[in-house]
Amino acid sequence: MCYSNSSTSTTTQLAERYQKLKPIAAPDLQYYFASGFHFPRWNIITNDESLQQMRWGLLPNWFKGANWKEFASKTLNARIETCTEKASFKHLINSKRCLVPSSGFFEWQTAGKLKIPYFIADPKQAIFSIAGIYDSWLDHATGAIENTFTIFTTEANPLMAEIHNTKKRMPLILATNEEDTWLAGKLSLENIMDRSAIQLEAWEVDKRIILSSNANISMVSQRYHNPQGIQKGLFD
Repeated sequence: MCYSNSSTSTTTQLAERYQKLKPIAAPDLQYYFASGFHFPRWNIITNDESLQQMRWGLLPNWFKGANWKEFASKTLNARIETCTEKASFKHLINSKRCLVPSSGFFEWQTAGKLKIPYFIADPKQAIFSIAGIYDSWLDHATGAIENTFTIFTTEANPLMAEIHNTKKRMPLILATNEEDTWLAGKLSLENIMDRSAIQLEAWEVDKRIILSSNANISMVSQRYHNPQGIQKGLFD
C-alpha cells in the first residue's frame, strides 16, 4: 500500500507541469518524506483551473464522527478492485477524480526477519501522477470546509511485487497520456487496473533515516549501500 510519499517539486513547478494556475498565497508544500498517517496537505490536480491543496486521508461529505483522524487513517488508500463497493469511495469515482503528484514513494521489502525500505521513482520524469479521488467535508467543530483525498492502489507490477512482496500492491500510477482522460471521467477502472507496463526504478534507502524523528530531509531518498551485502534481487 502507499502510505509514504514524496513531492519535492515547488508549487510553481507543479503549476507548470500540469498547466494550472498557482493559488494565490498558497504555501509551498514540499516533502522529501511524508507519512499519510500524519495527514499532510498535498498539491492536488482536479478539473479546476488552479492547483488545489488537500489533506491526505479521505473524509466523505457524510462523515459526522468525532474522531476524523481515526476515520482518515483507514482511507489513505482505496483498492481499485473494491472501491465501487465502499461507501466512502463509490459516489466519487465518476465525479471527483484527481491526480496526486509524486516525486517517488517508499515501500518496504520483507527478507526473512528483516524489513528493507526502498524508494521508487519514475526514471523518465521527475513528477508523475497517481490516480485518486477527493471529497469536501464540513468540520462541524470549526465550520470550515476540508478537502481531502485518497490514493488508488492496484496489483503490483513485476518490480513492485518483488519489493512489496507480502501484499504485492502498488499505487495506481498513470501514464502521462492517461492523466487528462482520467480527470475527464473517460478512463474506466477496468482499463487501468493492470500497471505492468509502467516503468519504475527502485533502490534501497537508509532505514535509520526513515525511522528517525525527522525523515523529511533530502538524504531520505538517497541510495543506501547496505554494509551487510544482502542480495536484494530487483532483477539484478
